[in-house]
Amino acid sequence: MIKISIVKFVSRKRGYTIAAFLLVISGFINFLFPGCTQQREGTADHQKPNVLLLVADDAGWHDVGYHQSEIKTPTIDNLIKTGVELNRFYVYPTCSPTRAALLSGRNPSRYGILGPIAMRSKQILPPETMTLPALLQKNGYVTAITGKWHLGLRPENGPLKYGFDYTYGYLHGQIDQYTHKYKNGDRSWHRNDVFIEEEGHATDLITREAMQFIKKMKGKNKPFFLYVPFSVPHYPLQEEDKWVKPYKFIENKSRRLYAASMTHMDDAIGRLLQTLAEEQLRENTLVIFLSDNGAQENWTPDFEYDRKHGPYDQLGNNQPLRDWKGSLYEGGIRVPAVLNWPQQLSPHQVEQIISVTDIYPTVAHLAGIHVDPDLHLDGLNAWPAIARGDSLETRYLYWRTSEQSALIKGRWKLVSASGTADLTAVELYDVQDDPEEKKDIAAHHQQKVAELKRLLSSEIRKDMGEGE
Repeated sequence: MIKISIVKFVSRKRGYTIAAFLLVISGFINFLFPGCTQQREGTADHQKPNVLLLVADDAGWHDVGYHQSEIKTPTIDNLIKTGVELNRFYVYPTCSPTRAALLSGRNPSRYGILGPIAMRSKQILPPETMTLPALLQKNGYVTAITGKWHLGLRPENGPLKYGFDYTYGYLHGQIDQYTHKYKNGDRSWHRNDVFIEEEGHATDLITREAMQFIKKMKGKNKPFFLYVPFSVPHYPLQEEDKWVKPYKFIENKSRRLYAASMTHMDDAIGRLLQTLAEEQLRENTLVIFLSDNGAQENWTPDFEYDRKHGPYDQLGNNQPLRDWKGSLYEGGIRVPAVLNWPQQLSPHQVEQIISVTDIYPTVAHLAGIHVDPDLHLDGLNAWPAIARGDSLETRYLYWRTSEQSALIKGRWKLVSASGTADLTAVELYDVQDDPEEKKDIAAHHQQKVAELKRLLSSEIRKDMGEGE
């Protein structure tokens, strides 16, 4: 009633139209109280959030400072202090599967990607895949990747084909940090899917390129999606003394180098955040950090890099979780993860199960983009749980490699020593009470085992094209 009387008064005395006056009032209120009249998830480009997606390569559960590690990661720790910690965040046990899941929103076994895309392999993420960057690109986003690809090892299968406007980094799964060549000597470093030669440590080059992209985005009035998958702390470990010296107290040389590579990456993330702030883009940028899988225990070279690097007898640390990269026990698939968005997310910890496949529909939701059900995403929009702590719909997560399969539903986790629908040697764990998976309780919960086996077998059959 008050608003109507004011509009009539102004319209009569000053000749304003009602519509014009409301527009003025709206702008005035928005000036005094930023965000009051904005739609949180509107469709106008200036209202869509930017997304900075940061991925570590092989960082373990106990390799971040906020998990009481001896490794210093102050930037990541601060993201946790001011953001949302995902305490039960799951990925896949190796790099290519996690990257396929991240960009497609689907279980990588749907594409037959069960492990790292191997040397000289022709395996790729199917080019017809509607990836997250492709979806965002179609809806007004500028998209870029600076870092590791590993979803196709040749330029003709590089990230330009999958929805990225700009690409930089390397195509393979691992590289010498300075020569930027793959373990067998193949070229890998590229810009816009064309091989190039550059000097410098991969961490610094990846970061520099990402910073330059951010600077170019200022004033463009377009949202951006920047994917920064780092090359570390994956071996080979090659760090300058300035990163190694703070870790003289670590007796093991391999672990010392690993710690240095983590802190180098953490510093690089800090530079990216600083660039966002300097370009006045931080407030509307959702920052996501995660590791692609659990840490690797050690590594001994065979032919790789002409045996110039390694052996490393001690790399990452997944304690207290069980096992290592490549395994479907918690140490291989449960990783550090955080979301940080100033003034949009308050600091808290989420205990619900969230998957890397959920990033696709969650980001699409925040961008106001409808996801076609025909895409058959395995992930779901986790924003209600992330932002407000709401309970997600009843769900389960499923994994399959050539050697194992597993399924989590609630507190229950089934692990099978088989990658086929013929599930043998199954184990059951209560990962809520026993996150270290010390006690197999399958013999005491046969009904639960039967239920989870049915679900797991059904998912494997879907992979094989035997059902939807």
